[in-house]
Amino acid sequence: MPHYHSLGQIPPKRHTQFRKPDGALYAEQLVSTEGFSDAYSLTYHVYPPTMVRSIDPPIDVKPEIAVQNNMQHRSFQGFSVKPADDYLKSRIPVLVNNDLSIALAAPRKSMENYFFKNSQATEMIFVHEGTGVLKSMYGDLAFKYGDHLIIPRGVIYQLHFDNPENRLFIVESYSPIRFPKKYVNKLGQLEEHAPFCERDIRKPDKLVTHDEKGDFVVMVKKEDQLFPYHYASHPFDVIGWDGYHYPYALSIHDFEPITGRIHQPPPVHQTFEAHNYVMCAFVPRLYDYHPLSVPVPYNHSNVDSDEVLYYVDGDFMSRKHVDRGQITLHPIGIPHGPHPGTVEKSLGAKETKELAVMVDTFRPLWLTKQAMEIEEPDYHKSWLD
Repeated sequence: MPHYHSLGQIPPKRHTQFRKPDGALYAEQLVSTEGFSDAYSLTYHVYPPTMVRSIDPPIDVKPEIAVQNNMQHRSFQGFSVKPADDYLKSRIPVLVNNDLSIALAAPRKSMENYFFKNSQATEMIFVHEGTGVLKSMYGDLAFKYGDHLIIPRGVIYQLHFDNPENRLFIVESYSPIRFPKKYVNKLGQLEEHAPFCERDIRKPDKLVTHDEKGDFVVMVKKEDQLFPYHYASHPFDVIGWDGYHYPYALSIHDFEPITGRIHQPPPVHQTFEAHNYVMCAFVPRLYDYHPLSVPVPYNHSNVDSDEVLYYVDGDFMSRKHVDRGQITLHPIGIPHGPHPGTVEKSLGAKETKELAVMVDTFRPLWLTKQAMEIEEPDYHKSWLD
């Protein structure tokens, strides 16, 4: 979990009178998780955050499942997803189950005419291409290539891009996304052996208070429906806040790899965990230094998990013909391993420049109709000599 943070003006004591310069009260809002039992923040608004003008009919965005019982290695060309002007319309689900949804997006334009609130999932947005600013009532958070943007469930936000060339890898998590327990001590501090620390966590650093009334559309996602809410005040009218519940960024470039004399398994690359899945980051690193080490990964059977690898940049020692934005899916119960010729080729190598994001799910993933449209159909044959 991110640590305590505060921006703007807040009263010295919570749940007490906090008045505007004209004597009127600011509207206090508790944003809490697991009822009142887990991380929360207190926000102070110019106007009550409850002023709903109207609600338009919902829009169905439920993924269309093409394959629900997958028992085949798959590969998808992520950059084949066509760009779209609108951010929400650009989000294309490819792999889903009851714990998460993995989507690709190539939005060309910033969110200017509406705001978005995911009320069914915490989001992890990995920025493969593009720069810009994540705006929320918690303040502005600049993002760039390599950032994991963690947006907790229920946060209203906008993404403002600097240019039209953007590529995003998105995980919608139906449970909170947390730092792995093995990295965190009893006080919640990241431990010395963790591959990143609190200094690497970037928090909102500029609070802009929008004292505005009007008609502000917030697209609220719940149960795979988008509900267009019209509010009478700007969602970012916060004068100050404090707490533990807010968006933050962690760059893949700030992940410090753990290496050893022999090949290290994927858990040393872990970045986040959630219910029934984990995420990892593969970054440039030195290879093993045992004189007889084999740098490439050994053959592996996923007995309990589906393995998804999203290739970001660099050369991958265990695979041939890997493209930027490519996704591989290695399902439960089928061995996978290095492609023919890559083991011998790796011997004596000193380092790798690979960059990738991995998602391991402990329940099988379903393939969407859109995933099948960007699939490489013969990938499961790629281990033949």
